[in-house]
Amino acid sequence: MPSLSPTMTEGKIVKWLKKEGDKVSSGDAIAEVETDKSNLEVEAYDDGTLARITVQAGDMAKVGAPIAFLTPKGAKAGASAPQAPAAPKAPAQAPAAAAPSAPAGAQVVPLRREPQAPASGGGAGGRLRASPLAKRMAQERGLDISQVRGTGPLGRVVKRDVEQALGQGLAKAPAQALTAKKAGAQPEVRAFGTRPEPQAVPMSSMRKVIGQRMSEVKPGVPHFYLTVEVEMDAAVKIREEAKALDLKVSVNDIIVKAAAIALRRSPKMNVSLQGDQVLHFGTVDVGIAVAIEDGLITPIIRDADLKGLQAISAESRDMAERARKRSLKPAEYTGGSLTVSNLGMYGIDQFIAVINPPQSAIIAVGAVAEKAVVRDGQLAVRKMMTVTLSGDHRVIDGATGAEYLRELKGLLEHPSRLLF
Repeated sequence: MPSLSPTMTEGKIVKWLKKEGDKVSSGDAIAEVETDKSNLEVEAYDDGTLARITVQAGDMAKVGAPIAFLTPKGAKAGASAPQAPAAPKAPAQAPAAAAPSAPAGAQVVPLRREPQAPASGGGAGGRLRASPLAKRMAQERGLDISQVRGTGPLGRVVKRDVEQALGQGLAKAPAQALTAKKAGAQPEVRAFGTRPEPQAVPMSSMRKVIGQRMSEVKPGVPHFYLTVEVEMDAAVKIREEAKALDLKVSVNDIIVKAAAIALRRSPKMNVSLQGDQVLHFGTVDVGIAVAIEDGLITPIIRDADLKGLQAISAESRDMAERARKRSLKPAEYTGGSLTVSNLGMYGIDQFIAVINPPQSAIIAVGAVAEKAVVRDGQLAVRKMMTVTLSGDHRVIDGATGAEYLRELKGLLEHPSRLLF
């Protein structure tokens, strides 16, 4: 059973796409597996014959456990079969579980094995183990495949490993991409389609002390919370104008766009803690919280600050639909530094959301509702909405969060600024 997501510990075989005796080629989808996040296809890593299925549809298997055996292409009939991976020894009073047996007379290897190679895809003698598809994908996206951890057999780098690495922003930008912005410099411009990798900066001594003390008070991720009220009349008007033009743009799409631009203008917010280093992202990737059956998942809108409202709307709807069908790929729900969680459609006025690690922030969006407010000394009715920011106090200070909310509020109250 391969590891198909960063948090996966076991998987359920939904169905086999090949049956025993079928010929398979490297890269063929052979089974559909349900993970903790979505349903994904498992690929064969070599050419051969599917000799034996050991985990039936509907059954669970731990990551690294054999789910089937593959007879290598060209194997001689009657060759001795290596033993399947032995089960851990059980206590004396309990009989040991028998390992799945291979078909008699067939030379077989486990279809998937727990990687035994180093963290990257390098094999013995420095030889790189990677599938042709993975190599091509990495080359096209400027990714150093030797730095990618392989989850295929013997640490082989396969397609999903490259997708996950790209989702984490590990692809290198072309040489002409600009480096970190210096104080007083002009805003950075990067070529369309390039994704500079995050810059890892060691935590300062002060930042370490703050992180330690905050973690002592609030174990895990020490949250802090800030709330602001936003006047949404102008944003709602944009949505109504889009609707009149038969354009599918929701209030949440406008919020995602504003959250992304505010993040770009508040680079201290666009960070993530990794060990004792703070990753500063060169791209703006925003998560959208999507409720699914028995859970929650956060698809990522890549380069949300560079996309128009229609593009964000189409991508959000597509990923939300596929999330509910459990068909998202790991690269589509990993990465980013901030998530937008909106419960306004349920009539919730205000709530506090929990940060989704390793992200460093999340904004909880309430319903848009008419309220009496004072404007220029006069009582007026305005469409108001509350936004509550939850921040990771180890890497973000309250003042940084406040500046971000001020920027977000200004963009939502004057949405024409989203165009500039």
